[in-house]
Amino acid sequence: MSQTVNRRALLMAAGAMGAMPAFAADPAKAAGEETAPAGFDAAPFGKQTVAFAVIGLDHYHIMGMTAAIIRGGGKLKKVFATDPKQIADFRKLFGDIPLAKSEADILNDKTIKLVCGAPIPDLRAPLGIRVMKAGKDYLSDKPAITSLEQLAEVRKTVAETKRKFAIMYSERLEVKAAIQAGYFVDQGAIGKVIQTVNLAPHQINSVSRPDWFWHTQRYGGILTDIGSHQIEQFLYFTKSTNARVVASQAGNVAHPQYPEFEDFGDMVAVGNGGTGYIRVDWFTPDGLGVWGDGRLFLLGTEGYIELRKYADIAGRPGGNHLFLVDKKGVRFVDCSNVVLPFGPQFVSDILHRTETAQNQEEALLTAELVLTAQKLAAKPVIA
Repeated sequence: MSQTVNRRALLMAAGAMGAMPAFAADPAKAAGEETAPAGFDAAPFGKQTVAFAVIGLDHYHIMGMTAAIIRGGGKLKKVFATDPKQIADFRKLFGDIPLAKSEADILNDKTIKLVCGAPIPDLRAPLGIRVMKAGKDYLSDKPAITSLEQLAEVRKTVAETKRKFAIMYSERLEVKAAIQAGYFVDQGAIGKVIQTVNLAPHQINSVSRPDWFWHTQRYGGILTDIGSHQIEQFLYFTKSTNARVVASQAGNVAHPQYPEFEDFGDMVAVGNGGTGYIRVDWFTPDGLGVWGDGRLFLLGTEGYIELRKYADIAGRPGGNHLFLVDKKGVRFVDCSNVVLPFGPQFVSDILHRTETAQNQEEALLTAELVLTAQKLAAKPVIA
């Protein structure tokens, strides 16, 4: 892992690319090591299709979001953006997609049923409100909402229009190890999950960041931004349907040249299913070789799971590493073959007005919790 993996390149690459069957023994792996099967059967979704468009390419999460919808049967009709490099990079992955003349060109197209968006974060909720009022569903990059006032307006518009305001919490929905962890939890492999611990370090790559990245009011703050991934996982794995933040801190510890930027934060949440601790930061050193050593710990009443999502510093190559410990012993599970279900499930949800891929209230409760944590956050206590 000597050569750093550029995050934007990784996102570009990501865009390019029920019951669990028994695990098959892999003779190439050591005792206690196994490879997870695909897990999700996409065949029943194979003939579904929905027309969609993309508005806003300011964060390259949009590459993975677009790829997920296409995997689910989405037909990409138009894209609207103004930055030539962003447009060129997008077309490099998805072909010579027609460039809309304006946002209205997409919103007024009655054949388009879904809009995916990744503009600058503080513009995402207003875009989603316009999309829903135009009679379409919306899938936003996170953070989809940067203020409690925006959240109130989003909830009001969802109720009035009956449209979807979905949020791509990709650190669970687009991470194979996290999908496999969900299967294990649902099977009762570690009993009831009573606590989650999420460590979410990121690499800053200062020279490649746009100006809005350094201004808290544009991205909502570190807890609102990165922390949204982690709170969503806390709710999902503990099966909490209501929760509150009991402590939080956020601030600028080591980047005085960017006084409006937050580089460290953490928070504790409690819900009706368990508790969660979350740490987020921008201190991943170049020597790691990837953009962050994201880790998730699930403590159950009969065992625990650790995910090393993007790197295993013990030496195993690649990402999607899962470790499970129970009364029978220790297992390492390579999750690289797991199939990601979000795209097919979400397209099906659009067609059938279901909530299999994402529960609307959970998506917005996630936003509410991180916005509250951000609002109440104390300054970091650094000795």
